[in-house]
Amino acid sequence: MKPATPFTRPPTDTLRVAIAAFPFLVAVAVVVGVHHKTADRLPDPLATHFGADGTADGFTSARGFVTGVVLVLLALGAGGAVLARVRRLAPAAPWVLATGWFLAATLAVPTCLTLLANAGAGQAHAARMPLWQVLVAIAAGLLAGAVGLWLGGPRPRPEPTGPQGAPRLALAVGERAGWTRTTGSPLLAAVGLVTCCAGLYLAFVAGPFAGVALCAAGALTGVLASVRVTVDRRGLALAPALLPYAFRRIPLDRVTEATCRNIDPFAEFGGWGYRVRAHGSGLVLRSGEGIALRLRGGREFVVTVDDAATAAALLNTLLDRARPDRGD
Repeated sequence: MKPATPFTRPPTDTLRVAIAAFPFLVAVAVVVGVHHKTADRLPDPLATHFGADGTADGFTSARGFVTGVVLVLLALGAGGAVLARVRRLAPAAPWVLATGWFLAATLAVPTCLTLLANAGAGQAHAARMPLWQVLVAIAAGLLAGAVGLWLGGPRPRPEPTGPQGAPRLALAVGERAGWTRTTGSPLLAAVGLVTCCAGLYLAFVAGPFAGVALCAAGALTGVLASVRVTVDRRGLALAPALLPYAFRRIPLDRVTEATCRNIDPFAEFGGWGYRVRAHGSGLVLRSGEGIALRLRGGREFVVTVDDAATAAALLNTLLDRARPDRGD
């Protein structure tokens, strides 16, 4: 019987790190190689941003452009290698690797096309970047991402886990109680930081408005990477840890029962973040224990958070008080 290869089983830690770093090292080598071959024909400054009609409308120095892209590639490669080494992220490794390969391609291919466009034009103002080349860069990124996903190997399927019952919290008559915890995802925080840095770099290279969308997306991702979960007599509330305003509330009158169970973000929701599926939704920032609320209408809402059993027990006790005739 042939032994299983890295493509039919999850790769080892060392292999994951190598797979994560490889596309960025190749991208750096390609960018540096193309720059070396075209350096004597490049204008300075370079045309580095192009309008919808393909004409140049943004310029920066050749050395600064190439240096910035190389530094971003190296930083992303180092970050991807670190994330690939984190054992708790092993179930998500194929998608982490796919994202890294996608980013490496979508940074390297446009950079090389930009250098070739400038070298072929002779003057920066004459450089052209037609729309089809942008589509080629996106296609290259998707193809590279698919390769990274394949190299990451299959995710191990988790053992099915059911609810651990509907516990109660012992409270005296008239006694009030509340519960709050903060849950977060270091990976989402890192993605938010990298996205903000990419937006700032794009704003520096192509103008202040070019990176606004990336900076805003990175800031939003960073804010939602850490969330405070609160349970009290009003129900369950989710609010960013850095802001006092809840972005999601589920009142008691919408809940029929609360349980605590293990949650696998990728097996159940296809990823991290605020997720929606056919019969439920939830805030899943990591794998492990979480609160599972059965809602009126049959849907489920889950939150991955530590000490979920206490939160579920308190919710059930509050439900008993609010609806003493519910027959539990």
